[in-house]
Amino acid sequence: MAMSASEFKENMEHVFKEVLETGAPVEIELNGQTLQLAKKGKLKLDGLVSRPEFIQGDPEDLVHIDWSGEIDGDLP
Repeated sequence: MAMSASEFKENMEHVFKEVLETGAPVEIELNGQTLQLAKKGKLKLDGLVSRPEFIQGDPEDLVHIDWSGEIDGDLP
């Protein structure tokens, strides 16, 4: 649930401290739009490690690759 801009203004210091301590974002509603105040670097995807050895792109493209040159010998 989003807090109003006036409520945020009254409790700004407390809200800032809460976001810094918990890392949980706070939503603030202003003129019918919602803003989100979040601690930088605490997003779930920020911790992902790049793994270029894995597939990048559409896995469906692998279905259309001709793998016959990669097989040694006859299949059972």
